[in-house]
Amino acid sequence: MFIRKVRSSCCMLSALIVLFVGLSSQQALAHAHLKIESPAADATIGSAPEAVTLGFSEGIELNFSGVKVTGPDNNVVKTGELKLDPVNNTQLILPIDSALKAGKYDVSWHVVSVDGHKTKGTYSFTVK
Repeated sequence: MFIRKVRSSCCMLSALIVLFVGLSSQQALAHAHLKIESPAADATIGSAPEAVTLGFSEGIELNFSGVKVTGPDNNVVKTGELKLDPVNNTQLILPIDSALKAGKYDVSWHVVSVDGHKTKGTYSFTVK
């Protein structure tokens, strides 16, 4: 009877350890997901933004990442150099160098996170 209880306890402890290791390793395998964007997705804004800012769930490798803004006429918007926020490596900043006229703008991005995973996406905003 005692051996059965010990064996049962060992099995339970082993199962908990496997579960804990499995759940904690999911964080290591996660990709950089877009968490916040400015201008916001599907937003209508009254004036043109000075920059597009993208915030991700983990650190980004700037040299392997890019952001492109396309205007209502399907032309690429003139921008400055893409930068990482100096105090937050999860945030990309793309300065807008040209005045944006009224219309819908598409932002397409691709990033490589510090753990080497690639992610990409698109969203739109409208300037009134």
